[in-house]
Amino acid sequence: MPLNIDLNTPYIDHEMMECNIAPSINLNDPSSSNFNLSFKDLHGSSSNEEYMEEANMFNCENDFEHGFFNINEDIDVDALYSNEVHVMEEESEFIPNEEDGEETEFNQYESDGETESIAAMSTMVQHEPETFRKKRSFLNNDQRKIIAQLLIKNSCGGKLKSGTVIWLASKYSVSIDVIYRIWKQVSQTGDASHKRTKNCGRKRVAVDIEKVRDISLAKRSTLQSLAFALGISKTALFKFVKDGTLRRHSNALKPQMKDSNMKDRLRFCLSMLEETSLPHDPEFKSMHNIVHIDEKWFYMTKKSANYYLLENEDEPYRTCKNKNFIGKVMFLVAVARPRFDDGDKEIFSGKIGVFPLVQKVAAKRSSINRASGTLETKPITSITKEVSRNFLINKVLPAIKEKWPREHAMETIYIQQDNAPCHVSIDDEEFRKAASEGGFDIRLSCQPPNSPDLNVLDLGFFNAIQSLQQKEVSKSVDELIEVVQNSYDNFSSKQKKGRTRLMEFCTR
Repeated sequence: MPLNIDLNTPYIDHEMMECNIAPSINLNDPSSSNFNLSFKDLHGSSSNEEYMEEANMFNCENDFEHGFFNINEDIDVDALYSNEVHVMEEESEFIPNEEDGEETEFNQYESDGETESIAAMSTMVQHEPETFRKKRSFLNNDQRKIIAQLLIKNSCGGKLKSGTVIWLASKYSVSIDVIYRIWKQVSQTGDASHKRTKNCGRKRVAVDIEKVRDISLAKRSTLQSLAFALGISKTALFKFVKDGTLRRHSNALKPQMKDSNMKDRLRFCLSMLEETSLPHDPEFKSMHNIVHIDEKWFYMTKKSANYYLLENEDEPYRTCKNKNFIGKVMFLVAVARPRFDDGDKEIFSGKIGVFPLVQKVAAKRSSINRASGTLETKPITSITKEVSRNFLINKVLPAIKEKWPREHAMETIYIQQDNAPCHVSIDDEEFRKAASEGGFDIRLSCQPPNSPDLNVLDLGFFNAIQSLQQKEVSKSVDELIEVVQNSYDNFSSKQKKGRTRLMEFCTR
């Protein structure tokens, strides 16, 4: 029957009706009664909020009717569909947005195996929405199955409801042609999966990775320099790192050892074995009677430090007179292997002491901080044999005699030191005399030259207490001494026990 439209309706733009409908539809021709008419065509301008809400309500009510057939997929329809339907109920708006006075309307449907398209004409310049100009993303099988189920749910008699294709294309950032291809594939085969199940895409660029062996190590320090030497991009090179063909290696300088150093090292390692266990079943000595001593500088702060700040937090501003002369103090540290009973209860912590190499000096001049003659703590910057002998006799030996377990006081105790020129010799008379007092048998021994890994302190103990010290702030020499002492006391004895086992591993 003919379609009667009252052109005197106050909300209809007569000029738009004449432009949009008259050229394509004969209102007096009965055969022209079946056509697709959008709310924008009926209402003219979309600025009327009442008709915009009515249009949205109309589309939302007609988008979720069930289709007449189902798809045979190994997929939970309700689970995949429920989330999408919930989103569509909240977000579905099939009326296009109006921007800068430009309007676009797409209505597409399929009839009798032929796809028909009616695009509303406008007095403005017509173009596709900006969403469809973007490069589409590749849809995986799960996404394609969800789209297929949504298309089936929003179809009737093999025809898709108006607005479904455009909404899905906008939601997944793909072209409407992609949605129609999925719909056609599902209608014909019942399967929405893509065909990229095997190797697909562009072939990889052939790169002879073995050429890396011929490139100098100096040109292999960064991915950028190595990629430039190979003549490829950094991204292409990183793929070899990701699949394990290339690996990152941190290389540290090692002490250069002479033949005599190697012999001394081997002789020292053999001396750490129990003589009764040789040669069939060699075992290490307990090393409970060895005290390791060494010196280390501890700094008040670092030249460069990392902090985690809030987004709106001010960055700290640190200053010093000269970053090459940051306040520091040298400490002499002495430790032994801790002792535990059968119940793993600590008997002896092995902590002999940490001794700062400082001296009290009277201030020569007055200042705003102190008066003249006030005793100040100053670090000893020049360590000589006299200083080492003084601290060994007056600091280390009394601490050993005080803290050593009484049941093991009669055994020989060895103080192991490195071969620094400032250290006293193993046959120093003053040291021997002080070490034999009180019935103790304490002797000096030297570790092999260029072998810092044979000392527990250099093997990790210093780094451990330094990490604890750097968590605290110290602004003076006295504060630094207190922080280092607390870090030494708080270090776990069980962790120190692990350092000794690590030294045993180094002697193997």
